Amino acid sequence: MTTANTHIAHRERLIFALDVPALDEAQALISTLGDSVEFYKLGLEVFLSGHYFELMTELKGKGKKVFADLKLFDIPATVAAAVRQLAKHEVDFCTVHGNDSMLKAAAEAKGSMQILAVTALTSLDQGDLDDLGFKCDVRALVLSRAKRALALGCDGVVSSGLEVGTLRQHADPRLITVCPGIRPVLNDEVRDNNDQQRVMTPFQAIKDGADYLVVGRPIRTANDPAAAAEALQADIASALDSR
Repeated sequence: MTTANTHIAHRERLIFALDVPALDEAQALISTLGDSVEFYKLGLEVFLSGHYFELMTELKGKGKKVFADLKLFDIPATVAAAVRQLAKHEVDFCTVHGNDSMLKAAAEAKGSMQILAVTALTSLDQGDLDDLGFKCDVRALVLSRAKRALALGCDGVVSSGLEVGTLRQHADPRLITVCPGIRPVLNDEVRDNNDQQRVMTPFQAIKDGADYLVVGRPIRTANDPAAAAEALQADIASALDSR
């Protein structure tokens, strides 16, 4: 198995999805998680709270890393303008969900921020992709998009853990791989009550070559969120040792 990006600090590989509707909820979770989480994803739900940049500033002030998961999709000039705005806030990662011209525009405007191209949402299965007109295997689609994204100047991709092995075997090792759809335990109950279709355990995703794991509900809804995060950190460390 080809692995890459070994310079990443172990405890920064866990990215917590701060998907809550209000500032006070977000701040309470940040306080509760403390040192158990070093990297936070801020998505659309918290963006619409009206406190997005306030939270960014708070997190950066605490020495945390920030992933702006806004999946920018618009004409290239607008995407570039949005990326330049985000870069002013010292954001670490930003997602773009678009075609080649959008990705290229984002890459040219990113500054020191790293651009992640969305490949295929983990809520989609093969049937969904067929319905959308992608008449190919999911792994082939993700690999094709990853190669194009890197060639256009992006830094990495968002994909499910199920495609990471293929990316590590066939894509440039510089590619950053960020994987949502991570569940500590996989069983029929998890799959039946989950809007993520392409899921994987944290240990297996890291072992297969994932650089970062995005985890939300398994931490957020736990009785002890900090303990849940620490358990995931332990899984990540164990998987790294097994590579």
